Amino acid sequence: MKVWESPMAGLLREWKVGPGDSFRAGDELAVLESMKMEIPLVAEMDGKVEALLVEPGDFVDEGTHLLRYQEIP
Repeated sequence: MKVWESPMAGLLREWKVGPGDSFRAGDELAVLESMKMEIPLVAEMDGKVEALLVEPGDFVDEGTHLLRYQEIP
């Protein structure tokens, strides 16, 4: 089990995935708002979401664990 961390501080606007969803490298997983800009958070590998660790509307710091996932080779 791995965790995906926030690359910067900001407000988690929305999730594009949920628990149990599979994703592929390049898929948009979430939208983060930082400095009044919406930043899409994109997967770097294939995987499957195990748990979302923050809720939309939550402020997160850089390095905050956003979701738990299982990497799919």
